[in-house]
Amino acid sequence: MKPWTRPAAVLFGVGYGANQFSPLMVMYREQGHYPPTVVAAFFGVYVLGLAPGLLVGGPASDRWGRRRVLLPATAASIPASAVIALGAFSEILLYAGRLLFGLCIGVAMAVATTWVKELSGEGEGARRAALALTAGFGLGPLVGGLLAQFAPLPMELPYLVHIVLMVPVTWWLVAAPETVVPGRSRSWLRDLRVPAAAHPRFRWLVLPAAPWVFGAAALSFAVQPTALGDVVGGYGLLVATLLTAVTLGCGFLAQSAARKIDARSPLAATRIGLALVVVGTVVAAAGAAGRSVPVAFGAAALLGAGYGFVLLSGLQEVQRIAAPEHLAGLTAVFYSLTYAGFLLPVLLSGLTGIAGYPVLLLVVAGVQAVCLGLVWAGARRVDRAPRERAAVVRPPVTTGRPRSAR
Repeated sequence: MKPWTRPAAVLFGVGYGANQFSPLMVMYREQGHYPPTVVAAFFGVYVLGLAPGLLVGGPASDRWGRRRVLLPATAASIPASAVIALGAFSEILLYAGRLLFGLCIGVAMAVATTWVKELSGEGEGARRAALALTAGFGLGPLVGGLLAQFAPLPMELPYLVHIVLMVPVTWWLVAAPETVVPGRSRSWLRDLRVPAAAHPRFRWLVLPAAPWVFGAAALSFAVQPTALGDVVGGYGLLVATLLTAVTLGCGFLAQSAARKIDARSPLAATRIGLALVVVGTVVAAAGAAGRSVPVAFGAAALLGAGYGFVLLSGLQEVQRIAAPEHLAGLTAVFYSLTYAGFLLPVLLSGLTGIAGYPVLLLVVAGVQAVCLGLVWAGARRVDRAPRERAAVVRPPVTTGRPRSAR
């Protein structure tokens, strides 16, 4: 097996464990009898652990090496899943388990994505990391949702399967070749700084789009099942599972097209992705208004494709911008921004007392359209900048006879 497959397996495994919770939200509402806002909080709380895991894990691996940081985080995902399984009817344990899992996946995503890039050929790292993560995101909820719907121990068995998966993944990672020579810089706080985040391409092309990576996914498989209400009857968990599978399956397939478009025009893929997200959110609003399951699946396909485009193009931009010593740190900043989108279900659930989901989703589509406008303007600005710099440094045209030498 090629060396890059070892950290890629970690991305698959942590993605599997993180996202299998998505369809199970229906189970916690129906069988655990938790209010919708509390269930949305279960979904979003792991972002509070994920953000520090991302922001510290990347620079820490630049300082001490990829394996020393990634291996403990990968191993810690096993007890994190165990805590969630033990907390089937304990609100405190569910919060604690999700928070711990967020910390683990934050470190894992920042470090493993960078490690895959370093062990891959030129131009292959972003695609391989994105595909591994998306495959885990897609298979985890599909298997977990089906087990919860049809197998015994619905609140425990999905997490036990993840534990069994992560044992060999953790063991396999031990032999991955290290790409960083551990060393100490002058200041730990200095290590945490990511100067590449101030790069114009990051500010204009990545920053406005990044929250809609997982924002699109969350709208599809966390908000839509709730917005459909009781129209699905006793098949709410199955519908949520299939919505998740469609979303991430389309995201997986879209990344191949996104890579080809990005290779031809590095400024186009993000705009296409955001446009798909806007249209998908509008279709989701229509599905919520009409309580239509087929329309919801159409929205899932569009939102999933948008997710795939924006994720792949964002990772490509990060790898264009960052110097090798700052790649893990900038990757961590990017993922932190993407995971802000997972707070959307909590926000929208809290606003349902003011307006229904159809109206709220249209408002979200308006915000997405503004972000698309910012990226569009930023792409023109970034595209124009090299030409302007070239004009400044172009040597002047001389006329007349040259001055004689003295």
